[in-house]
Amino acid sequence: MALTQVPPALLTATTGTGTTVVLGTSPTITTPTISGQLNLPTWTTGTRPASPVTGTQGYNTTTTQIEVYNATYGIWSNAGTSPIYTASYLIIAGGGSGGNAPTGFWEVGGGGGAGGLLTGTTTLTVGTVYTTTVGAGGSGTSSNSRGSSGSNSTGFGLTSIGGGGGGGGNTAGNRAALSGGSGGGGSGYDFRDGAAGTSGQGFAGGSGYADGGGGNAGGGGGGGAGAVGGNATSANGATGGNGSSSSITGSSVTRAGGGGGAGGSSSGSGGAGGSGGGGAGAAGGTATSGTANTGGGGGGNSRSGTSGSGGSGVVIISVPTINYTGTTTGSPTITTSGSSTILQFNASGSYTA
Repeated sequence: MALTQVPPALLTATTGTGTTVVLGTSPTITTPTISGQLNLPTWTTGTRPASPVTGTQGYNTTTTQIEVYNATYGIWSNAGTSPIYTASYLIIAGGGSGGNAPTGFWEVGGGGGAGGLLTGTTTLTVGTVYTTTVGAGGSGTSSNSRGSSGSNSTGFGLTSIGGGGGGGGNTAGNRAALSGGSGGGGSGYDFRDGAAGTSGQGFAGGSGYADGGGGNAGGGGGGGAGAVGGNATSANGATGGNGSSSSITGSSVTRAGGGGGAGGSSSGSGGAGGSGGGGAGAAGGTATSGTANTGGGGGGNSRSGTSGSGGSGVVIISVPTINYTGTTTGSPTITTSGSSTILQFNASGSYTA
């Protein structure tokens, strides 16, 4: 290290009458000139400083990176990059609606499949805006038709697939159950196979009953996020597949259950919805819709009834409270649990990390 001297300078002041007065000279200032190398402190991820302050930096031999501490967020980040932190998510798409076949047809509706369910952890980059889209459920039908699929939900770079509509009707090309996050249940009597779910998001729908003599065939249950839909074995509709539980909000809640199948067009009763918001099937009247913001599938129907609509989806993100910024759009429900702040988006919005 070399020392460089800065020569003295005159110190003056100007009075209120405009007279300049010499006060003296400034002291000689010596400034360092650094040559060679500057060695930063080193540590591993497990031996970082115990009480760092903002700006503390060193070389992490575990990650082989120079890192800097940010006390505002309580996190270390690599020098020259934005800080990141870990968050948990639950993303559920809209459920599918149940199928239908009114009086005069032996076919009956299968239950709608639940919306696809994704859960896990991800990293959020400080300052980045993350947009969420909450999928709507498929609309119920009073016509001779299969159900409609739910809409996808998206957020944090992930997409959950809408649940498949339940089978129904007797028109070729418009009666097969639809695949989705979870698959729709098959119609009773004709074209009775349940549809497939999406791997890692949900399960397949169950099959409808084959023996339709006199309209005594029940519809299959829609698939759920936790189990396949039930298979109908009589004029009664099958139960929808159960949903999956999550404690992301601080307490265990089951969501994304499949819709129940319809009862036979001449006899029988509708099947129960799967746990987690699945709607019950019916045999006339109005079947039960999937519960809103669970992604539950709607129940199937018959005998001039209306099938149940699918329940809308939901997007939930849980972040460490020390990292929570409070910058959102779309009016999410915000709660806390332990050291976490939870944002539940029942409609589309955004969060700035």
